[in-house]
Amino acid sequence: MMHYPVMLQEVLEALQAKDGEIYVDGTFGNGGYSEAILKSSSCRVVGLDQDPNVKLRASELTKEYDRRFELIETPFSKMDTVLGSEKVDAVVLDIGVSSMQLDQAERGFSFMREGPLDMRMSVSGPTASDAVNNLSEKDMIRIFQIYGEEKRARRAAQSIVHARENGKILTTGELAGIIEKALGRTGKIHPATRVFQALRIFINDELGELYRGLIAAEKILKPGGRLIVVSFHSLEDRMVKKFVRRRSERPSKGSRYMPLTEEDDFHPSFQVSQRSAILPAATELTENVRSRSARLRWAIRTSAPAFNQDESLMPKAPQIHDYRWAA
Repeated sequence: MMHYPVMLQEVLEALQAKDGEIYVDGTFGNGGYSEAILKSSSCRVVGLDQDPNVKLRASELTKEYDRRFELIETPFSKMDTVLGSEKVDAVVLDIGVSSMQLDQAERGFSFMREGPLDMRMSVSGPTASDAVNNLSEKDMIRIFQIYGEEKRARRAAQSIVHARENGKILTTGELAGIIEKALGRTGKIHPATRVFQALRIFINDELGELYRGLIAAEKILKPGGRLIVVSFHSLEDRMVKKFVRRRSERPSKGSRYMPLTEEDDFHPSFQVSQRSAILPAATELTENVRSRSARLRWAIRTSAPAFNQDESLMPKAPQIHDYRWAA
């Protein structure tokens, strides 16, 4: 299956690549963005990915573009750590699971392909099977409600707890069947869609990664550097939107009689030229079904110091690192 870099033209327009500049492709995946950026100018691209399966594709780009491309195996949330004091001209993020990962049945991301209930992007740590076989009903309800925005989260969680009494749930087909039986199937969208999405986000700490990645990008971008984010889920887009707005807009003032606070000395760390998200073009929607939920936001780094972390951006839901998992 051909892999399409979602909203590629819009990303390149926001980037405005120039010779000699340094760009970070924080979600390398199948290398679509990296290759297009390398072709667009005589620049340098640093690809980041925690999935070891991307090494073969990365080696092809390294061979073709010599010293202009390198891959670092790391989550993009650690870009400030791996790059150290080096400043870059842009950070590009394509959030979520890649088409390449979805197409691999053995990775267990999709109920459309029978495989082990895995869902790990890094191929290490607890799996989705660990989650559905060990988490409490209460925690699964919260995960399905918040990460999957599933209205029937309680019924889905109850069906999983009941099913695992007869043995562990180990495959994508098993889980999809359990959810379909519990929720029923009425429309085109499979009833397990939101549950699978929620488990994937939870297992990979995707919102935590995004939160930390945005803060890391703010630290390593040069003044005038660009932060470009393509997201596919309302929770992701909401976080990006809040992040750039809080760092580009002065907080609303209270009474003029109140004492001055740090907010009164506000210096924006980003400049946003377009408040609304950019949507895929109609032609792309017909060619690439994955792009239908895509949203692109971008902002320009100013010369102001980076802000402190803002944990209010994170939704209040169970976090993967809160649990001790059985071996």
